This record gives sequence, C-alpha cells and structure tokens, in this order.
Amino acid sequence: MTYRSDVDAMLDALSRTPNWARVRGALDDETVTSILTEAAKVAESVVAPVNEPGDREGARFDSGRVRMPAAYHAAFDAVAEGGWLGLEQAEEFGGMGMPLTLFAAANPLFERAAPSFMMSVGGTRSAALLLTEWAEPALREDWVPALIAGERCATICISEPGAGSDVGRIRTRAVRDGDLWRVSGQKIWISFGDHDLRQRIGHCLLARTGDQPGTRGLSLFLVERGDGVTCERIEEKMGLHGSPTCALQFDNAPARLIGEEGRGLAQLFTMIRHMRLTVACQGLGTALKCHDIAAQHALDRRQGGNPKEPPVPIIQHPDVRRQLIEMKSRIDLFRLAMLEAATSADLSDADPDLARLNAWMLPLIKNFGAELGFETAGKSILVLGGAGYTRDYPLEQALRDSRIFAIYEGTTGMQGQDFFLRQTLGDGGKALETFLTRARTDCAAHPVALAVIDDFAAFMARAMAEPDRARQAWMADAVLRAGWVAVQAWMATRIAETPEAAHFLASARAQLALHVAVADGPAA
Repeated sequence: MTYRSDVDAMLDALSRTPNWARVRGALDDETVTSILTEAAKVAESVVAPVNEPGDREGARFDSGRVRMPAAYHAAFDAVAEGGWLGLEQAEEFGGMGMPLTLFAAANPLFERAAPSFMMSVGGTRSAALLLTEWAEPALREDWVPALIAGERCATICISEPGAGSDVGRIRTRAVRDGDLWRVSGQKIWISFGDHDLRQRIGHCLLARTGDQPGTRGLSLFLVERGDGVTCERIEEKMGLHGSPTCALQFDNAPARLIGEEGRGLAQLFTMIRHMRLTVACQGLGTALKCHDIAAQHALDRRQGGNPKEPPVPIIQHPDVRRQLIEMKSRIDLFRLAMLEAATSADLSDADPDLARLNAWMLPLIKNFGAELGFETAGKSILVLGGAGYTRDYPLEQALRDSRIFAIYEGTTGMQGQDFFLRQTLGDGGKALETFLTRARTDCAAHPVALAVIDDFAAFMARAMAEPDRARQAWMADAVLRAGWVAVQAWMATRIAETPEAAHFLASARAQLALHVAVADGPAA
C-alpha cells in the first residue's frame, strides 16, 4: 500500500458520502483529485523523511529557547510555501477557501507521514481560524495572512497547574494598560510553545479579567513571544519527541484582547470542531501507516506451512488474515464516519439538524480516531512479532506517539461526558433523533445494521430516562462506545458489498450488547 492508495481510498469514501455533493459545490473531480494527489506527494517526499530523525533527535531546551530537529526547518518551509496551512482558510487572507471536508480528506496523509512534525502546523492553522472569526480588523489583518503563509506561528494556551480540563480554575490574569492589556501567569502543556522554526509566535491565551468566578470571567488574548514571555522548560514525554511541550511564564506580558471581554471560553470553543477533526486525522493517518506496514510484512515474511516444503508467507495463516481485516474494517468505517462529520460541519450553518448531528458526532470522531491510531499500532506490532517491537520498524514510534491522541483535546472520559450529558441529554435528544432518523433510512435495506440501530435506540431510551445524574455520568463511557458501534453500523451500509463491512456487522450486535451490559451494571 502507498500514499497513492490512501488517496484512492479517500476519493472512494467521498463518493460514498451523500452530503459531499452538497458541500463540494463547483469543485470538480479533477480539482479534488489534484489536491489530494499533491498532498500525498508532499507528505511522502517532504514530511515523512523527518519522522524518524525528529523522534531520535527530539526537541532540545537550550538556555531558555527550544531548538527543533534540524530536518524540521526545510520541511516546515516547504509545507508553508505549498499553501498547505491555508487549505481550509479564507481566501481573503491568502487561504484556498476549500471546505473543511477537503481538509479532513487531505490531512491524514500528512499525519501519516509525521504526526510530531505536524503539531507545528495544527496550532497555527487553528489560531488563524480563531482570529479570523473573533479578532478586531487590525489584529486580524496583521496576523491571519502571516499565519496562513507560514511566516509566523501560533499556539493555544489554556492549561495551567491546577487548571487542566477544569478551565474555570484558571488563575492567569490580565489587567488593562491603556490600549493594551498585561498578562501574568503560567501556562503548561503548550505544544510548540517555543521553537526556532519562526521568530514570531503568537499565543492565543485564556486569562481572567474582573472578579467573576468560573469560566464567566475568562477572556481571550493574543500575546506575542518576547517581553514578559519565558519558556521555563519542555516536558520529557513518552512520544512525540519532535514536538516540544512547553511550560510558559507570562510576567506583565503585553496582550491584545480577542473578541469580547468575558467571552473567552465561548470564543475559543469555536475551534473545537477543527481541533477534534485534527485528532481524528492523526488517528486515521497513524492507522493507515501501521496497517500498511503490517500488510506488507505479512506478504514478505515466510514462516510455517508444510515442514516438507518451503515456508509460506504469513498472510496465508488464517489468524494473520483475521488481524489484518479487523484493522482494515475499522479504518474503512472510521474514514466514512469522519467524512460524515466533516460534511455535516460544512453544512451546519444552513441546516440546524446537521449542526446538531455534527456536535453529537465530534466526540465520537475525536475519541475513536485516537483509539484507532493507538490500537492499530499495537495490533500491527503483533503481526510483525518481535520485529515490530524493535526500531527496525516505525511501529514502536507510532505506538508511543499515538498514545497522546486520546488525552489532549479532552480525554476519553471527557468525550463520553460531552457525548452523553451535553450533546444527547443537553438538547433533549434532538441530535440523537436526527441520527436515528438518518441511520434508519439508510439501513432500511440492511437488516443487521438496522437491528443494531434499533438496539441502540432502545438502550438510549433507557439511559436517558435514568433519574440519577451521577449514574448517568458513570454510564457515559459505555454510552459513547455504544454510540460508536451504531455509527459504524450506519457507515457499513455505504460499503455493504465489502468483506470489511461484513466483518464488522458479524459481531456488531454482540459488541453493542457488551457496552449495554456495562452501562446497566452496578456503579462503583
């Protein structure tokens, strides 16, 4: 399998996604194919070569500054000069103005190549979207074109000691100083918070203004690296060694308010769609790489068979074939689900039902993209046996790098809470009903898939009727996983003719029953 095969698979998946026809508008097949083909070329020839050196050399903290692996500099230049930071950005600021769906289709190619390196891109393009929507004109016109062009970089600064997911406990403060503000406090876990790829780095930062408690007192600021900003250290991590995770100290650092004072968290959350889709792309890209390595090894490695004859390729062994189709089934279904979420995002402004569906699916896409990457890396190592555990193959790095996917942008537990307590219960079940209506229509001619949807609907009716809020929180992870089985059953109807769909559907009701049993069991 090659990057070219990934392009073909994505094009096929787009053609099977009903809403893609509405999203694409005037985009013709030739243009879409050209964009994905060029993305694959850049990913394979420019980005992939930095993956192993980036891991071995790693980011270094030297006298208060972060030095990146040497190979990163030319790669970042090439990605920026190719316009890839602006694929889904507004044309008026130098972007390509493409649908978010096309970003979701192209980005797994880059994430397959080097997820650690691609962390340098993620914060910058997210910040560009944030500033486009909320910054006042002068600030927007100064920063957004420079970010899209790759002339400057940006971060998202939220977490602090004692205030990770619980953002209402943020203590960093901002005080007005004439036309500017001054920010003081510490931020931690900041990806690419300091580096030498570009001189100018803008930090999109949450800080407290006024005396209101919790999240109501938080405002959003842009603080540029320079006076009053110090990188204190970088974390020594299990993986993503080429992505510096920084602790930053702000001491009366000059800042500019983004948007409306006191609305910082709500403004920041406008990026949640893009950031969760990015994690989905990371997981899919990692899974594609790992599965392909395992599949090729199964063709090349000879072991077993009739002892009187030469050993056979291990792909002839039934259990190896089982492992490979299990991985590919999960990949193919996830690709379709991710595109469904992306197209619903593109259409959400004009369609309230799709907006609800998108918000409902995002926790699923984020979480199970993360699990797909990590688990495919682990399963691929098993196909290779002891060789997969060595540095002779990139699987061990993929396993280390991908563990973080299920942690940042909200852990698995947080995704379960969001999916069940907010996106399902919070809107009175409207998003769930939208899903059930669409899924039942599409599954009408597929009895097994329809049975999964009906089983899921019955389970959700019971779960939503549970009067104990604490017990609903206990059930949230099982509800999340049951929801993912139902979404995969829905997607399986789009590739019903394939062995991958049949493989999933053969055990789908049993998988769902397991999650239902966990949810219905006693809570601790």
